[in-house]
Amino acid sequence: MAQARAAVSFRNAMKEYQPRRALVTGGAGFIGANFVRYWLASDPEIRIVNLDLLTYAGSLDNLAGLPDEDRHTFVEGDICDRALVDRLLREHAVDTVVHFAAESHVDRSISGPSAFIQTNITGTFTLLEAVRQHWLEERRLGADGCRFHHISTDEVYGTLGRDDPAFTEETPYAPNSPYSASKAASDHLVRAYHHTYQLPVTTTNCSNNYGPYQHGEKFIPTVIRSCREGKPIPVYGDGSNIRDWLYVEDHCRGIDRVVRRGQLGETYNIGGDNEWNNLAIVRLICRLMDERLPQNAPHDRLITFVTDRPGHDWRYAVNGMKIRTGLDWTPAESFDTGIRKTLDWYLS
Repeated sequence: MAQARAAVSFRNAMKEYQPRRALVTGGAGFIGANFVRYWLASDPEIRIVNLDLLTYAGSLDNLAGLPDEDRHTFVEGDICDRALVDRLLREHAVDTVVHFAAESHVDRSISGPSAFIQTNITGTFTLLEAVRQHWLEERRLGADGCRFHHISTDEVYGTLGRDDPAFTEETPYAPNSPYSASKAASDHLVRAYHHTYQLPVTTTNCSNNYGPYQHGEKFIPTVIRSCREGKPIPVYGDGSNIRDWLYVEDHCRGIDRVVRRGQLGETYNIGGDNEWNNLAIVRLICRLMDERLPQNAPHDRLITFVTDRPGHDWRYAVNGMKIRTGLDWTPAESFDTGIRKTLDWYLS
């Protein structure tokens, strides 16, 4: 009976959804912390419970100086801890989950894949089971009363050749690393819970993010740090690998748009329409650092080519037409404006 009621509400849910009490997982990480800031600043009604295990990728420093901190509650804990998740859902009457929490560093997934299986697959399953019981069975909420949004990656689609068209939402999955394989599995679980239980879900698959608060091991922060410290800038292989780059606040706006207006059960690709090869990005950052730290110029003398990592995908590119035309979202930042903001943030 509860599932039948949920199915009726699901079919009738057409108006814009209004999140009010949200559980954000992984909200002390790079994209999660930026999203928490964005939501607190843009929606004065929302209250956020932020669940993060504070592994290497998360830091409370990322949450310093939040706008209207009284509407934010931080909880250190594991998304695989079902008892904790159940307690937070009930105590805070959570109506929305925005699920960022994931192991996401490809190199780490190659050297130690087990953590990726545990967090990305088992953790997502734990959350889905908890909200299924809490929303559909206990509170008997329909699709207009709750939402589970899952953040994924373009890496689930595999790799592209030079002239291949960009990934669309219909591109078959072909993950090539333990990281992307674990994210693909979590995507399939989210989809299955929608079709089996009518759980109100949406999913976004994003291209490479950059901007404030990104972990120092990632590509762009590594280049900036190497320039500042006068140390070698490591570039995998010959630097020809291509990525589509998306400024993190543009990504946050896209997620918000999908949570509020996205069609249930649908996936939306969020990309910057902004392809650069790695070496070109390194040279651009070096030129910008020459302007900011002329005493250390030229910074491109620090470029050092290193052995490529195993199974390194050559090119990612995302076709974002679905979110652009269907939900009226476009990036506000070009790569030129976004990378300058990013450099200024790290240098300050």
